[in-house]
Amino acid sequence: MYAVIKTGGKQYRIREGDVLDVEKLGVEQGGTVIFDRVLLIEDEGKVLVGTPDVPGAAVKAEVVENFKADKVLIFKKKRRKQYRRTKGHRQQLAKVRIAKIYPDTALVPREELQAAPPAAKPVVPPAPAVSAAPKKPAAKPAPEAAPAGKKAKKPAPAAVKSAAKVKTPAKPKPAAKPKKAAKE
Repeated sequence: MYAVIKTGGKQYRIREGDVLDVEKLGVEQGGTVIFDRVLLIEDEGKVLVGTPDVPGAAVKAEVVENFKADKVLIFKKKRRKQYRRTKGHRQQLAKVRIAKIYPDTALVPREELQAAPPAAKPVVPPAPAVSAAPKKPAAKPAPEAAPAGKKAKKPAPAAVKSAAKVKTPAKPKPAAKPKKAAKE
């Protein structure tokens, strides 16, 4: 008997007793987990294919270990721009041992279903509380008035700024030299 389950966005073909590494489940080492996303079950030549899941099917597994995968290096580069970035990532994984494949959850003892959380619901920390009213941006401070008796500075006139762009007159060409008379 084998089954195909889906967890962590991936599909796994499993048999009873298999040990596999899956995405972090949020269950402590030694705990049990129920995979209820079963896509296919093969039992003595009979194949049950789900659309997308087999209704009532479940797989019981025991968490052997929680660990991190090997480091994966991410390297970004743009040629001729002096741009390089190196990052590392270690994925959180759980090593699980498949205990039992149930084609129908009616065959699973009630104590096991209540004791083991389903694997399809990942543990997510609660989001921080956010107020309902959006905050308005702070108003800009009003410009300060000049003290009495002093004049405010005026910007320089445009003519002064463009004075550097005025062209200078061209240099006069030198006078032509008289040609020597040919010898007779």
